[in-house]
Amino acid sequence: MYLKIDFNSDEAIYIQLRNQIIYGIATAEIQEGDNLPSVRELADNIGINMHTVNKAYSILKQEGYVKLDRRKGAVIAIDINKLEALSNMKEEMRVVLARAICKNITSEEVHEIIDQIFQEFERG
Repeated sequence: MYLKIDFNSDEAIYIQLRNQIIYGIATAEIQEGDNLPSVRELADNIGINMHTVNKAYSILKQEGYVKLDRRKGAVIAIDINKLEALSNMKEEMRVVLARAICKNITSEEVHEIIDQIFQEFERG
């Protein structure tokens, strides 16, 4: 799994790491049951603190993307609670759309962007 971390970004590294893993799941680069690298291994490979990786893995667990196992480490295990996911997405999108409205971005432009993103993640 290739992770792209931007050390010059204003976005926290643990958030970037979380997002990259979610992108990997969405594009089927990593799948249900796959093991993620150990906290130490991933921290060493990227050149970041182990606590940063641990925080990203903990958030992924809270959000229902991974299960943490003492023997296997972090394992992709999608918690399929669609109603909760839809509710969370609605709240997150509310902020994104409010920002878009402040920048005079139209509904049509938003729909076009959403369609483009969905196409990027289609699993064929």
